[in-house]
Order: sequence, then structure tokens, then C-alpha cells
Amino acid sequence: MRLRHIEIFNAVMVTGSVSGAARLINVTQPAVSRTLQHAELQLGFPLFERTAGRLVATAEARTLFPLVDKLFSDLDDVRRLAKGLRRGESTKTLRVLTVLAMSYAAFPAAVQRFRALHPSVVIHHEALHSPQIVDALVLQEADVGFLFGAPSHPALSVERLASQRLVCIVPKGLLTLQQRAAGALQVQELATLPVIGLDARDPVGRMLANALSDALPDLQPAMVVQTYHVALALAHHGVGVAVVEGCTAVSADLSRVDVVAFEPAVQTFVHAVRPTSKPHSQRVRAFTECMRQALAQIQLPALH
Repeated sequence: MRLRHIEIFNAVMVTGSVSGAARLINVTQPAVSRTLQHAELQLGFPLFERTAGRLVATAEARTLFPLVDKLFSDLDDVRRLAKGLRRGESTKTLRVLTVLAMSYAAFPAAVQRFRALHPSVVIHHEALHSPQIVDALVLQEADVGFLFGAPSHPALSVERLASQRLVCIVPKGLLTLQQRAAGALQVQELATLPVIGLDARDPVGRMLANALSDALPDLQPAMVVQTYHVALALAHHGVGVAVVEGCTAVSADLSRVDVVAFEPAVQTFVHAVRPTSKPHSQRVRAFTECMRQALAQIQLPALH
């Protein structure tokens, strides 16, 4: 199949009709029909059956389509990368990605430090999940990303900036006097408390799931969430105990919850991730250092 054949075939599969395909790629309906016929002639088998005025994909077409769909997805990535390279020509912008947990305390503090040094640089920030940050950096849609996991990808360089231990955010009234005095919860003690789990596909969630499964294989969380601040909000509303890292715990409302250590200690690590194909500009190095300092300044709320 030629590229034009593939483009027409994809458009018909996506829209389900010749007229829809013609509108999608801005050509005439006769042109779509002629190209389909030519493609089928070259292939030696039909791609569509004409039934009651409708096109129905053949088994061969359905077999081909996943590969064609992947091809167009890859082409979209090329366009996005080209767009990112074009945007990167500006020397007065810095594109920063963070996981949501870092966008409430660490990122604003880093921006405050950075703007004192580089007041003319415009920062574009987006809070995303870790896999989205990795994809965006591979496509050079951002200059630097900050996340908890350490992605392994040949197109990315990774630098560890800080470590933070997991802590328990406990609704007021759930801890005993002895637990409050100790300032810590042993993992086994969570067996008697409602626990808010984190999505195990997330780096911190995976660490938490491993710690809980080793000590409490039969533990059933009260619920499971994907976002750390959602877990914190649920703890604020008394739903259960949230186990989170320091960037999230710093936002805890001590009038509603207690913050205690999670034992045995589980360390999480914050990483700066950058595209390896781009030189580390002064702006990126400066912002990374500001982020390192902001993370070092995070102080967990003291237990009442």
C-alpha cells in the first residue's frame, strides 16, 4: 500500500464512510472511492464490502487497521515533536512539568526563588501524571519534569534531587494516646484502621502497596485513589488514613488530622528529568537548583 492508500484507508476506518473520510482529509468523495479501489487492486483483496449503501470493513481490513492506527499515532508524535522543537526556539520561556503533589508547595517556592534570579523568563507549567510527563519529555514538549519515579529511557536523563519518607495522615480521633505520643504508626497497626490506598501504577503507590502487602497481605483499603491530594482531602474529611509523601503532607490541616511517621520507614525520591538530546541550558539548571532548595525547605507539620 502506498502512503496515500493508507491515509484514505485510515480515514474510512475512522469515520465509517466515504463521505466522512472525504471531509476528514479534505478531498472529494470520488477521489476517496478511486483511491480505495486502487488500493484493493494492488493488495489483491477487498478492504470493504458495500452493503445497503454502507461500507463494512472486511476481516483483512480489521487485521490491517491496528498497524495503520499505530502508524498514524507515530506520525502525530512526529508532529508534536516538531511543534515542540519550534517552540523551543524561544529563549525567554521555560516549560516545566510536575506531578500534582509538587504543584502546591515545592513548585511555587521554586518559582519564587527562580524569578528573583530570572525575572524576564516566562514559565509554562503543567501538572500531569508521571507517564504523561515522561511522554512529553521524550517528545521534547517540556524542558524539565519533576516526579517521584526514576524513568529508564534512552532519551531522558535523570537526576535525584531529594528524598522524603512516607507519613500517615490520620483523621482526628482515630489514634490512641499511645500512638499520638509515639508520633508513628507501625504498618501492622493499620490493620485496625480504614486505609486510603494509592493506585499501584503510581511510583509512590507501588511502594506503599509493596509495604502493605508484605506486612498485611489481607488488608482491604477503604478506597483507592490516584492522586495524593485526593487521599489527603479524604483524610481531612475523616474517611480514612492517607499514607503520602512530604510534598503532600506539608498541606495537612492539623486542626483536622494528625501527621505521624509510617514505620518501618519507606523513602521516596524526587527526580529531575530532562531530554538528553537538548543541552542543559542555564535556565533549566537554575530552575532545577531552585527546586532542590525548595524541596529541602519542606518541613512536615509537627504532631499536636
